[in-house]
Amino acid sequence: MKILLVDDEPFALKLLSHQLATLGFGEVVSREHAADALALLESGDQPFDLILCDLQMPEIDGVEFIRQLVRIGYGGGLVLVSGEDSRILQTAERLSRAHRLNVLGALHKPVSPEQLQQVLENRASRAAAPRPVHKTYEREELRQAITGGRLVNYYQPMVDLASGAVTGVETLARWLHPEDGLVFPDQFIGTAEETGLIDDLTRTVLTNALHQACVWQAAGLHLQISVNVSMDNLGLLEFPDAVAEAAARAGIPSSNLELEVTESRLMKDPLASFDILTRLRLKRIGLSIDDFGTGHSSLAQLRDIPFDELKVDRGFVHGACRDSSIRAIFEASLGMARQLGMKTVAEGVEDQEDWDFLRTSGCDTAQGYFIARPMPAADLTGWMAAWEIRRRDLMASRP
Repeated sequence: MKILLVDDEPFALKLLSHQLATLGFGEVVSREHAADALALLESGDQPFDLILCDLQMPEIDGVEFIRQLVRIGYGGGLVLVSGEDSRILQTAERLSRAHRLNVLGALHKPVSPEQLQQVLENRASRAAAPRPVHKTYEREELRQAITGGRLVNYYQPMVDLASGAVTGVETLARWLHPEDGLVFPDQFIGTAEETGLIDDLTRTVLTNALHQACVWQAAGLHLQISVNVSMDNLGLLEFPDAVAEAAARAGIPSSNLELEVTESRLMKDPLASFDILTRLRLKRIGLSIDDFGTGHSSLAQLRDIPFDELKVDRGFVHGACRDSSIRAIFEASLGMARQLGMKTVAEGVEDQEDWDFLRTSGCDTAQGYFIARPMPAADLTGWMAAWEIRRRDLMASRP
């Protein structure tokens, strides 16, 4: 692996070079000026697999260097290194990811050998993982998938943080594509919203979820069923009646159904949306504001719409125990929800540290890969048996 170091401090370059050599990486090129590094990259004579770049540099700073990496189409790994405030470093990391650069980490100076080894291991694991196929689909192909029964539901469990008991599942749509395999919603929800198919899609997902809830209920498994709805669904005044009728046909109490309203899209007709959302609550159907803290949400929505649940976005959950800025936003969201009498759900629980932090936070419910990945309905019973064993251990340990 060829590595390029860019830093205006000669001592920092020597230290990083020595640490990399100790870790077994000998093909290292150093440049004190970002302009020289860019010229080297643009020449194409020495393709680099990894770049470690300082942020605070004269003439061309790290942020401008990132922009130039995008311009020249750099496809290798990138590690940001800086002695600046941690929030500046985190912002630069988010900027790099937004530019779709392969960011392996952001390290604060002085860099320790352990930190360096971790980001290099990140690169190795990412290189070994298959890259997901991302493509967009045309309206007609999606329409045929909806009408032809190719949309299937996956379910991600949600658990009570006080007891570890499974309380419900979030329904997540998947497309069983005949050529591309399992297609995730970020590749087709946008098409559905833009081409007028979102109502048919939502109706299919909701109907299948309620049918599955009926099957689980018959087996003695009573779970809260959460289904995502688009803002575009909230433009039809008959939507509340259609949802209530679907629940009644399936034999599921409306109080067992929660609709998760994503805040990533603005309301086209706020007045009609308020009408629809209020009628849903009158029918005892739960309303959850999803991914709170991102997109187009505002405090006015919490004031004006009768949500009974707030789901804190994963960006303010994972790592909150280690990052004071993330933790402050998370705790403020929880405090606000409590004062409004809302239940709280933490999304994106990725590891033991997240779990331990949440158990002491006062949050009600959690979901994330640490608990379970989304799964087909047929796998839930087996997972629950395994979770019951794991739950005893998790609840016995002190956070």
